[in-house]
Amino acid sequence: MEGEGRVPGPPLPTPSPGGGGGAGADADPPAGAPGSTRGPLLAAAEVLSLDDEEDDLEVFSKGTSLGEVNSFSPSMPISPSSMINQYKFEDEPELKDLFITVDDPESHITAIETFITYRVVTKTSRGEFDSSEYEVRRRYQDFLWLKSKLEEAHPTLIIPPLPEKFIMKGMVERFNDEFIETRRKALHKFLNRIADHPTLTFNEDFKIFLTAQAWELSSHKKQGPGLLSRMGQTVRAVASSVRGGVKNRPEMFTEMNDYMETFSQKINVLDKIAHRIYKEEREYFNEMKEYGPIHTLWSASEEDIADSLKGVASCIDKCCKATEKRMAGLSENLLPILHEYVLYSEILTGVLKRRDQIQGELDSKIDALANKKTEKDLTVLLSWRLMAAALPALALEHPPP
Repeated sequence: MEGEGRVPGPPLPTPSPGGGGGAGADADPPAGAPGSTRGPLLAAAEVLSLDDEEDDLEVFSKGTSLGEVNSFSPSMPISPSSMINQYKFEDEPELKDLFITVDDPESHITAIETFITYRVVTKTSRGEFDSSEYEVRRRYQDFLWLKSKLEEAHPTLIIPPLPEKFIMKGMVERFNDEFIETRRKALHKFLNRIADHPTLTFNEDFKIFLTAQAWELSSHKKQGPGLLSRMGQTVRAVASSVRGGVKNRPEMFTEMNDYMETFSQKINVLDKIAHRIYKEEREYFNEMKEYGPIHTLWSASEEDIADSLKGVASCIDKCCKATEKRMAGLSENLLPILHEYVLYSEILTGVLKRRDQIQGELDSKIDALANKKTEKDLTVLLSWRLMAAALPALALEHPPP
């Protein structure tokens, strides 16, 4: 039934055939007709457009005016906010309450280093935020810090990937405008994926990242785990890997590990092939850009074959444009998606390793507990045997009266 899973509201009168219900009212049978599964609440709800990407005011469908909605049902409230509260569907997502934008890259040159900062603008209606809008500037290292804190707080969750810090030498310049824009888009996507995550979005470090000024964030970073704590985590990870496979790993996670190994190998091969194709296409494009003008200049000195040379130059120019279009398609639609799959495969592999580490620690604690229980049982058994052996001697020394 279509009406199942919905929160019932106040009863609405069934629209009459000529009651101004619009096209949707003419197409559907009345609420009480045989074989009809649509109630008056569902018919009224179809006029609403509860899109979580839009503002609260945009709750009417594009083809429906406020007057039509009001004439459709006299008892329907006119206030959009009251409509949302009254017709809240359980199977629809919550309205979005956190909007993040990463833009305005800015270069900073110091005596020690040169780096880029990005403006992070946050708009929210959540009660845990002190203000509804924040604007801060963050550099790439701050994004890395946030990702590490999320992994530390949620070791078994899949944290969205960040673009790599280092780039392939010779592929693109680090401070090239195209590279900066590509990184800006990736950072924007990273923060919005966290904001849309049901658990990560409420992380305290994420809130600090969005709201704290530079000096506050720097102070908060210094409050992280110390060197000894990080060394302890590293030692536990190494010890877990030395122990080998997890003894009591569920079959489901074993299948995941096997699948991810195969997937990671194949997606890395595809990523390398795609980059090699793009590199060859770029070299081919650069050569054609040189050959076209050469044939045009050649035609000026060869009157007999001038038309043929101009035709060749025109063909080269068309091939050059087609190659450029194909390169743009590769760089915009294929390469970023393939590489994102590579990053996600690495992240998921890391999550499975951390999950194995936790499982290994649990197994070792269970084994230690079992050993202590066995030792305790042996101690109790030995005590009983000693007592049993001592009873005859005690009976002889103290016979009953």
